[in-house]
Amino acid sequence: MYAIIETGGKQYKVQKDDVIFVEKLTAEEGSSVDFKVVAFFNEGNTIIGDPYVDSVKVLGKVLKNGKGKKITVFTYKPKKSVKRKLGHRQPYTKVCIEAINA
Repeated sequence: MYAIIETGGKQYKVQKDDVIFVEKLTAEEGSSVDFKVVAFFNEGNTIIGDPYVDSVKVLGKVLKNGKGKKITVFTYKPKKSVKRKLGHRQPYTKVCIEAINA
């Protein structure tokens, strides 16, 4: 049994006890969150939402809020002596999927 959830403009395939990294959520560590379910798959049973499946709930627990690895962004214009170097760390939320209630 697994479900396709949507959060942060992205979709994730999740099962019970999966740990996923999603775009930053406004939830504290240790709190529970529920996700919008796009599709649900069980043994021979498939439910596709239009756009979401209202009868299925996916519950998760926030394990950690943090930042990803640093990336370096470097832009320049040739022959103009124009250079710019930036760094970026994308914030994320680490979530453990506790239950899929169908």
